[in-house]
Amino acid sequence: MRRGGSGYNALLGIDKSCGMTSHDVVNHVRRALGERRVGHAGTLDPAASGVMVVGVGQGTRLMGLLTAERKRYTAGIIFGCETDTDDADGAPTVAAEVPERLSSEDVARDILASFVGEQDQVPPAYSAISVGGQRSYALAREGKAPELAARRITVFSAELVEIASVEGQLSWVVDFDVSKGTYIRSLARDIGRAAGSAAHLVGLRRTQSGSVGLDACLALSAVDAAQDPAEVLAHALDPVAALGAPVRQLSASEAADAACGKVVAAGTVRLADGTERAPLPGERVAMVFDQRLVGVWSCGRRDLACEVNFPAGITGVRA
Repeated sequence: MRRGGSGYNALLGIDKSCGMTSHDVVNHVRRALGERRVGHAGTLDPAASGVMVVGVGQGTRLMGLLTAERKRYTAGIIFGCETDTDDADGAPTVAAEVPERLSSEDVARDILASFVGEQDQVPPAYSAISVGGQRSYALAREGKAPELAARRITVFSAELVEIASVEGQLSWVVDFDVSKGTYIRSLARDIGRAAGSAAHLVGLRRTQSGSVGLDACLALSAVDAAQDPAEVLAHALDPVAALGAPVRQLSASEAADAACGKVVAAGTVRLADGTERAPLPGERVAMVFDQRLVGVWSCGRRDLACEVNFPAGITGVRA
């Protein structure tokens, strides 16, 4: 199918497979829909799988507003050594004994509980963080050992799923609920040290990104197998729910003004629980007409002013 302007404007949740880049996922969606304007929010490493939010057409312009301040992951942590990448793809750098006590679920839960809360985290050397105008991973590959400043993150929960043995090595499977910007690879490394051993990440699956969970995601194999774009678009996400903003329902005349980016009267907005109220100063509001998200406006003193508009409308609104 020729890639071009298809007229499709939507958000999709895709269950990314291991072994491909986030850009690979974008290319699969482009081919399935015949639409070149496809982008994604929240990069996943090739070795990771799980939730990726993809924007199609004007949906790409919504990507920067999907903050997804919290994310959930299921991670495998193997004890015995650290690696230069903090995951199984790297070369071993530190080897350590694995105390027998780490096989205890009570001990594991106590150690994981000590990581819950706000903390400063040093990102992995092999990361996309910019250091002096260069990517940290590029410097690391040159053997320059970039010094990365610690970042403030929050671990909302760290729940033990199981203790297992992987090729004779002790492994913890952990469910993490963390703030945006948290590196699970760094958590694995730091958990190993806190446990009196050494550890690295051996598998990562994102199970939630903001309000989007795996249950709302389409397998990439289903995208590839689709005979018609409608088969894919039938699984479009509700852009209002993904945005997490109150809804301002527009009249036809207000929708015409919104298409031009004009100021719109504040009116009343509807919250996710169905209650209505006046928009709050500075609050972002989802502008909806005919079951489409036509823009995101912010509330001033009396009116709503345009932040970004989608004249064609992003489909999938269910509220």
